[in-house]
Amino acid sequence: MGAEPGDHLTGVTREELGVSIVTYHSPLREIAATVRSLRAAAERARNDDRIARVTLWLVDNGSDDPAALDQVVAEALDPAEDWLLLRVLRGHGNVGYGAGHDLALAAGQGTWHLVLNPDVVVAPDAITEGLAYLKANPEIGMITPHAEDQAGQRQFLCKRYPTVLVLALRGFAPPALRRRFRRLLDRYEMRDLPEWVPARGIPIVSGCFMLARGETLRAVGGFSSRYFLYFEDFDLSLRFRQIADIAYLPKTRIVHAGGNAARKGWVHQRLFIRSALTFFSTHGWRLW
Repeated sequence: MGAEPGDHLTGVTREELGVSIVTYHSPLREIAATVRSLRAAAERARNDDRIARVTLWLVDNGSDDPAALDQVVAEALDPAEDWLLLRVLRGHGNVGYGAGHDLALAAGQGTWHLVLNPDVVVAPDAITEGLAYLKANPEIGMITPHAEDQAGQRQFLCKRYPTVLVLALRGFAPPALRRRFRRLLDRYEMRDLPEWVPARGIPIVSGCFMLARGETLRAVGGFSSRYFLYFEDFDLSLRFRQIADIAYLPKTRIVHAGGNAARKGWVHQRLFIRSALTFFSTHGWRLW
């Protein structure tokens, strides 16, 4: 089951899907739910002739019990399915979210690649819908899905270019103050996007679910090592759009349990601010 970061698969078909999941002391129950949903969606896509083979790259940036993590993931898969392979990358330490996914990108050779959070449940037809759209629209290099949280509340994964004011309001302002800037925040979250047709030209998308052409993702160099956590998806989106378009596909649906960085304690707040400074210094400052 194990693999080293430098290993790669041979004999990869043109229609292989690589999936990378980066974990860091992630709850085993969440990971099991993610992998089970991924297996079901991958099986649907294979039965619909969207893909022939899937490789799941489990990138362990740190775990309390590696053996338990491997067992939970293995049990969520069907060992009789030789078209779905599991490769575990560990021993590299906590290199960060983006760098973890880059290990899988470097090791795999799939035509398609899915960057997936360990706290995302994928709808059974999510991969089928996403790949069908990408195959029908060669100018689109990546799609982002419709997302809800576990309570059924909508999450807005598409973003316009952020300003310092918007990020401060979203991360640290009390609800009453955020309500005063509702129109500004709604525009940033692209809440005006239609839910009945795909939308192209999306500037920035969340890294919790990125279904992309593997060749294009590798051509932009994957994620940047300058970001340990937070804003690595913003940076990748902007670089990605220099060579291919990004689309919002409402037919592709996920449930995402992710939370707000500002509510995760001072360590996450510090990482968020540091990455924001890196992002604005790289791509340009906008205050409001």
